Amino acid sequence: MKSQRYFIKLSYKGTNYCGWQIQPKDKTVQGEINNTLKKLNSNVAVHSMGCGRTDTGVHATNFYAHFDFSKIQDLKRFTFKMNSMLPHDIVIHDVFEVENETHARYDALSRTYQYFISTYKNAFNHDVVLYNSQELDVEKMNLACAVLIGYDDFECFSKVKTEVNNFKCSISIAKWEVVNENLIFTISANRFLRNMVRSIVGTMMEIGQGKIEVNDLHGIIKSKNREFAGKSVSANGLFLTDIKYPFI
Repeated sequence: MKSQRYFIKLSYKGTNYCGWQIQPKDKTVQGEINNTLKKLNSNVAVHSMGCGRTDTGVHATNFYAHFDFSKIQDLKRFTFKMNSMLPHDIVIHDVFEVENETHARYDALSRTYQYFISTYKNAFNHDVVLYNSQELDVEKMNLACAVLIGYDDFECFSKVKTEVNNFKCSISIAKWEVVNENLIFTISANRFLRNMVRSIVGTMMEIGQGKIEVNDLHGIIKSKNREFAGKSVSANGLFLTDIKYPFI
């Protein structure tokens, strides 16, 4: 039987998962999605493909994946079934048809991440923000963002052992904002390297604390050496918040 390609729009809280990508022995978001699709496909395996890979503990408010399936007659009911079968921390917002050549990962034009830092300790949000009581110079951190946008090779912010052809990324947005008691870092690019956002945030925080000068960032980026950049921050404050496609 001829299959149809579908896109899923979903969100998930990554606290209880070892990232998006399926692992042999670990609980992952992709594994939960695949298991649910398998049950809805008369126990025949279905493989989903995500728009990217999020690390252990990272969250997503706007994530897309595609899968191939026999013709689904009632997409709203199919979405309802998926939600009723999935854990509470994974939510399917929409399932819709796309052209069979459409690819959730390769057709994405850009991705946006946000990192949340809280300046006040809160008993209820510890797994979705980084608590930081030290004063940060947000003006300096935004000057560092301007430096960041001027480069396209970010090997210094990449995890050392990673299989990629190159370290080139085109950053279109990088900014810090103060919203009530939170600091929010927003960054958009055509692609991201492993651990890139978390190491950028860690470096920016050191600039905000006066440990690194803004102009030092030029040398850090040009060095292409991970050891010269700041320490990576924890995963709990990181969210994948937007994916742009030419057809959405």
